[in-house]
Amino acid sequence: MNQHLSFRSGNPALNSKVFKNFSESSSNTMTLNGAVNKTGISLLLLLLFGCFGFYFTLNSGVKVVGINGDTVITNMSSSLMILGFIVGFILALVTIFKKHLSPYTVPAYAIFEGLALGAISAFFSAMYDGIVFQAVLITSSIFFTLLFLYKTRIIKPTENFKLGIAAATGGIFIVYIINMLMSFFGNGLPVMDINNASIYSIGFSLVVVVIASLNLVLDFDFIEEASEMGVPKYMEWYGAFGLMVTLVWLYLEILRLLAKLNSRR
Repeated sequence: MNQHLSFRSGNPALNSKVFKNFSESSSNTMTLNGAVNKTGISLLLLLLFGCFGFYFTLNSGVKVVGINGDTVITNMSSSLMILGFIVGFILALVTIFKKHLSPYTVPAYAIFEGLALGAISAFFSAMYDGIVFQAVLITSSIFFTLLFLYKTRIIKPTENFKLGIAAATGGIFIVYIINMLMSFFGNGLPVMDINNASIYSIGFSLVVVVIASLNLVLDFDFIEEASEMGVPKYMEWYGAFGLMVTLVWLYLEILRLLAKLNSRR
C-alpha cells in the first residue's frame, strides 16, 4: 500500500482500511477526474434538495417568537428534518459497509441529507436573517481555498499532520457523544449551546471549524492517492461520499458558530 494511505484520515468514511483489499488489476478503475465529477454531482443534489427543504420549511410556518427568540416549528417541517437525518444516517451506514452500492446510496444520501440540512437551515434563518447565506459562503470559500492550498502544495498532509487532525477529530467526536448523552437527561454541554455566546463557547466552535476544515485536506489527499491504486470504479462515489460528510459537518459547525456570534448582539 502507498505510504500515504497507511495513515488514517480524520474522516471515518475515508481511512487506511477502506482501499486495502482491492485489486490493482481491474481495467475499470477509479480516476481522479471521475471522483471529482461524482463529487460535483453529489454536491449539486445536496444543494438542490437543500433548497427545497429550506423553502418548504419556511413556507410551512417556521417563525421566531418570544423574548428569547424561541423558534416555533411545525410538525411537518420537523418531520422532514428528522426523516432526512434518519434515512441519511441509514444510507451512510449502508455506503460504508456495502461500498459496491455507492453509485446508488451516495446520490440518495445527498438527497435526504439535503432535505434535512435545508430544514435545519430554515430554523437558523428564522432566528437570524442572512445567517444561512453567510454559512454557505464561508463553507464554499474554505473548500476552494483549501483545495487551492492543497493542489499548490502550500499545505502538505504529512504524517504528523494527519495523526494530529485524526486525534483532534476523535476528541471532538467524544465531546459530541457526551453532549448527546447529557441532552437525554436535561441540558447538554454549555459550549454546544447556540445561544451561549461566552468566549469559551465561541472558542470551542472556532476550534471545531478549523479541525473540520483541515479534514478536507486529508480527504483531498486520500482521494488523490486512492485514484492511483487501481480500485474499482464505484469507489469514485465512495470518495465523493467521504468528502460530502466533511462538508456537511463543516457547514453545520459554521452555522452554530454564526448563531453564537449573532446572539451577542
